[in-house]
Amino acid sequence: MNTDLDTAQLPPPAEKDARALARARKRRSAARFWREYRAHRSGLWGLAGLILIALIAICAPLLVGADSQSVTDAPGGALEAPSGEFPLGTDQFGRSVLALLVWGARVSLTVGLLAAFLCVAIGTVVGIVAGHFRGWYATVLMRVTDWFLVMPTLVLAIALATVMSRSIWTVILAIGVTTWPTTARLVRAQTLAVESRPYIERARALGGGHGHIMLRHVLPNVMPLVLAQTTLVISSAILTEATLAFLGLGDPTITSWGGMLQDAREAGAVSSGDWWYLAPPGLAIALVALAFTLCGRAVEAVLNPKLGVAR
Repeated sequence: MNTDLDTAQLPPPAEKDARALARARKRRSAARFWREYRAHRSGLWGLAGLILIALIAICAPLLVGADSQSVTDAPGGALEAPSGEFPLGTDQFGRSVLALLVWGARVSLTVGLLAAFLCVAIGTVVGIVAGHFRGWYATVLMRVTDWFLVMPTLVLAIALATVMSRSIWTVILAIGVTTWPTTARLVRAQTLAVESRPYIERARALGGGHGHIMLRHVLPNVMPLVLAQTTLVISSAILTEATLAFLGLGDPTITSWGGMLQDAREAGAVSSGDWWYLAPPGLAIALVALAFTLCGRAVEAVLNPKLGVAR
């Protein structure tokens, strides 16, 4: 009796075959994507750089120690030049700039990834809804999008960061809710192209509702564009976070690359010529932004070969 019950609860063979076929198709798609991505040398360089920086950020407590950010237990003197003990010199409190640079990678990458995710999520939802529905729904959404699009992103982010509490979550929210209009425009255009295809009409004729069409048919077709846009948005989010921190709108209790630049400016590193305090965080921001941009261009070229992006 129990054997019959267990057999009845098993999925039918046809369902098993369908699941196996879907998994095999996903594996082939992933293998094809990686094979085409490897053909882009710039994308490989960008990916290698990101992996290295991510490993450094994850292993920061093991590499430099958790007490390297302490002001009271600083091991060196104020603004010491690079030496064997301090390869990148010290800051105004005597802390190692190299240690601060390693810890700053954690905050900058976290803010960039989370802010980009929030930005792309908002833009994808607005773009799909505005492209799927007609009438005043789409009109209102696109007019709001246009308003955000013409407003200076940095000014809006500064305004939000000023009126809210100074924390890393405020910076993430300020970047995410001010940089989504471009993604919404791109996703809407792709949604309109997808919904003009015959299988969408067949889905409607078979009784498919709005949610079914948007989630099962439109979203999978716009995901390649969303993925490519995400990699490109991350670099701009990191730059915006560095700008907000440099303007003194970040969390003063955490170490970030933009905050290091702000501290260097306040310490007079610009006028006194203490280049070792200014150059490392600035170069780190530029390198991470470049790495994400290279990865984004490679992903975009793989997903849309018609772009003809150089390898």
